[in-house]
Amino acid sequence: MKRNKLRLIIEDNTTRIGRIFDYFIQILILISLVAFSIETLPDNSLQTKKILATIELISIVIFSIEYLLRIYVAEKPLKYIFSFYGIVDILSILPFYLSATFNLKALRAFRIFRIFRAFKLVRYNKALNRFSRAFTIIKEELVLFFMITLILVFLTSSGIYFFENEAQPKVFSSLFHSLWWSIVTLTTVGYGDVYPITLGGKIFTFFVLIIGVGIVTIPAGLVATALTKARTLEEKEE
Repeated sequence: MKRNKLRLIIEDNTTRIGRIFDYFIQILILISLVAFSIETLPDNSLQTKKILATIELISIVIFSIEYLLRIYVAEKPLKYIFSFYGIVDILSILPFYLSATFNLKALRAFRIFRIFRAFKLVRYNKALNRFSRAFTIIKEELVLFFMITLILVFLTSSGIYFFENEAQPKVFSSLFHSLWWSIVTLTTVGYGDVYPITLGGKIFTFFVLIIGVGIVTIPAGLVATALTKARTLEEKEE
């Protein structure tokens, strides 16, 4: 009975007390993120550092209690622990407990993903569910696409290495050094810090850039199609 009451408070935001709990956690997340941002300033006074440390300690205590309560009230605790929200929740408190051994303060920035819980309070929850369904529809296609992308990264790295190694031995000294060029070229980012100077390398780059256009557009097309299917299924269910 006690567990069911706690579940209504923690997971059901349709009730007044559930909404209050959600709003409280969201406000605390925002305060902790602001404190984290201020903490990075180089000239904080000793008093400011103490205030920020106190805010962090209070936040960690509350987030830790919330995390344990969510595991306690979950119908399938392991499913929650390894879910998106479960992983984000543990990452938001883990740096504090491991600070004595590892410097993982940067992971505190992951708390911003906890803001997604706020979408449960508004109409965007339906849109998030639609995205989840869309990715389920194209899961196999995305896995295949990323496998092909990895193969292309390896092949293009090998290709540019053989074209440019002799002309630029310092820049393209190995296949591993060529990976950066391959990634930024296939994604059509092209930072320009590494580029071919031989005729063969330039021609090879031209074809890689054409392939790169597909690398960028194919996932966008898959997601757009899947979202359309998800919306259609949603309308049929309604």
